[in-house]
Amino acid sequence: MKTFTATPADIDKKWILIDAEGVVLGRLASIVAMRLRGKHKPSFTPNMDMGDNVIVINADKIQLTGKKRDDKNYYWHTGHPGGIKSRTARQILEGEHPERVVTKAVQRMLPGGKLSRQQMTNLRVYAGAEHPHEAQQPEVLDVKSKNPKNTRSA
Repeated sequence: MKTFTATPADIDKKWILIDAEGVVLGRLASIVAMRLRGKHKPSFTPNMDMGDNVIVINADKIQLTGKKRDDKNYYWHTGHPGGIKSRTARQILEGEHPERVVTKAVQRMLPGGKLSRQQMTNLRVYAGAEHPHEAQQPEVLDVKSKNPKNTRSA
């Protein structure tokens, strides 16, 4: 038997729509990361961008377990001495760009490198229920029904 290795001609990319309302952040991020890499496909090849295009809506209504909404910090550095800054997950979710929490969670579940940065371009996250990708006819993936632990009431 020979090992199958995918070529660019073998890649079939789909569009997937995921509603993040009431879904736990880490569980959603792991499912999205798997879809972006293409690990759900039997023809998965680690050195190729085989994943689907993923659209996540209602990112502002994501759930965090425990006290993570107040205790989880996101850090960055300005580049100046003493320039470390931080925001809590609550501040980001209630701020101007709540979709960044989902984007950062997915990014951190992918391996670092050029391929992962290329795969991140296939992710589109929107805070509200509207998205401009109706022409691509995305398939709806119901994350809530996959496992009862995927949802959490507010």
